[in-house]
Amino acid sequence: MSELQPSDAARPNILFLLTDNQRDDQMGCARNPIIQTPNMDRLAEGGTRFANAFVTTPICAASRASILTGLYETMHEFTFYAPPLRTEFTGMSYPALLKAAGYRTGFIGKLGVESNGELLLEDKDATLAGMFDHFDDYQHWGPDNYFERQPDGSMRHLTDVTGDKVIDFLRDCRAGQPFCLSVGFNAPHAQDGDPRQYIWPPGCDGLYDDATIPEPWNADPAFFDALPEFLKNSESRVRWEPRFSTPDLYQRMMKGLYRMITGVDVAMGRMMDELDRLGLAENTVIIFMSDNGMFFGDRGLSDCWLLNEESIRVPLIVFDPRADEAERGVTRDEMALNVDIAPTIIELAGLTQPPRTQGLSLAPIARGERPDWRTESFFEHRFDRADIPKSEGVRTERWKYICYYEQDPIYEELYDLAADPHESVNLAICEQYGDTLADLRERTCHWRDKLAQSPPD
Repeated sequence: MSELQPSDAARPNILFLLTDNQRDDQMGCARNPIIQTPNMDRLAEGGTRFANAFVTTPICAASRASILTGLYETMHEFTFYAPPLRTEFTGMSYPALLKAAGYRTGFIGKLGVESNGELLLEDKDATLAGMFDHFDDYQHWGPDNYFERQPDGSMRHLTDVTGDKVIDFLRDCRAGQPFCLSVGFNAPHAQDGDPRQYIWPPGCDGLYDDATIPEPWNADPAFFDALPEFLKNSESRVRWEPRFSTPDLYQRMMKGLYRMITGVDVAMGRMMDELDRLGLAENTVIIFMSDNGMFFGDRGLSDCWLLNEESIRVPLIVFDPRADEAERGVTRDEMALNVDIAPTIIELAGLTQPPRTQGLSLAPIARGERPDWRTESFFEHRFDRADIPKSEGVRTERWKYICYYEQDPIYEELYDLAADPHESVNLAICEQYGDTLADLRERTCHWRDKLAQSPPD
């Protein structure tokens, strides 16, 4: 038996579920007292929830490329308006490796690594065509509309359609061949250009009508007034206006958002029930994550992009039904990243990590082990758009450093997360923190240079 083909007993099925723009605190198991997510909670109750999970780049295109490849943006260089993700990187993606090892691979939903919003298939070497070859079953759709017309003429919400197609995939699985299915929900991403913004499945109508969603503690105009002018005039403020600029708007948008997340939760429950019905549940690892967090009126802003906690923190749960009972329902505090997803899946499948992989496998933590682990991480955002400022920085267990390196002069932020977890006081201007600022500035340069260097294959 080759190295690429471990024994069937060591090869679990893998179901990877990814939401779009869901923040880490938007689950019941994350102590949100209002939102209803019983199936996400069920995964946490039977698995490992990572309380300190982050994306290394808070924008869907770059984050999803990092999830697929285990590489930072500074290595794979993919984001919106960039050239397509190169085949040298798609070839080391977890779908490519698992398919070569005999897994049935599938993708359903929003892939999110299109170039300029389009799927360019005519030139296989220069485009993403090679990525699609790594899926036995590939069903992609973009975020054009949340309702899809069915063959009988009826309209069905995209979240429900996603659930239907996943169930169809599961029913087509063959005995003796493990599967790795990746599912990219569009929800709860807002429908840009639609005045409703957050459009939920009809089954969630009326949900949260009687609730009052608390406003962010830092929604006070004083926090926005303290921002530098380039952030006040950014796209983050533009999108705040139609979503969160009044108390009524805030309540309407947040209730819509919560309904969309609950809609995803319902679809997840259908998938989990189908795994049970088909007798697949006991050997199927489920990983749940979001591609980035969001500002929901925090600091007077909307959307992701910035390196503050609101937009880099995400939910992350690894549910392995084979784990010892003592390792179920556990919350771990290690710093977990989106670049860890690919190496985790690769290890779960019993395969060897590619030399270039920059993330770490979370599988040992999910097994209850205490491996030597990172105590800091590099973050970046390099989308080339004038009204969304580029930034990079480092987050340690105590400190956060953010550098807006294209501003003139360069604008820096420094936060003591132990004393100020909400990043409300920028210490970069305080002389007494000069040594800490200089050290983190140097650490940022160190990580940027290190992560841009590719090890030999």
